[in-house]
Amino acid sequence: MNRTKTYTLCLTALFTALICVLAQVQIPLGPVPFTMAMFAFFLTGAMLPPVWALAAGVAYLLLGCAGLPVFAGFSGGVGILLGPTGGYILGYPLMAMIAAFGVFRRGFVWQVVGMVLGMAICYAVGTAWFMVQSGSGLAQSLTLCVIPFVLPDLVKAVLATALARTLRRRAPALFKI
Repeated sequence: MNRTKTYTLCLTALFTALICVLAQVQIPLGPVPFTMAMFAFFLTGAMLPPVWALAAGVAYLLLGCAGLPVFAGFSGGVGILLGPTGGYILGYPLMAMIAAFGVFRRGFVWQVVGMVLGMAICYAVGTAWFMVQSGSGLAQSLTLCVIPFVLPDLVKAVLATALARTLRRRAPALFKI
């Protein structure tokens, strides 16, 4: 394994750990808590290439499935993914990967567009799963699980993009992958 792959693996592990920590910062709002996991996945997508952003998200899922308390509220286990919010958690890695595709276009606008598209995919997967698990209709599911989160998640996307750009500018050697 060459230095670049080893370095990228280490960064991927670092971002997986960051996701695990930030997922614990939460405000319970109802069936879907407000967490900083979305910000962590946005930042992961902004800092890693698409495949590695996906890998960090999958590693997070695998840690949680193994029973480690990495999901919101220090929870873990496959049961969380099978619960009403499991679709959102499953959508996070896809969101990070899609966001990363936008980031590697290099323009701030493309980066935010990538984040928003990733967020839309995460919302779609999560809302569909919530509807199946809860028996709720689309309008009720959107009202409970999406509408209250859109504005805060857009702010997280912009902040993650700005933070990533600052980190890349201030420490270019650390994030040259």
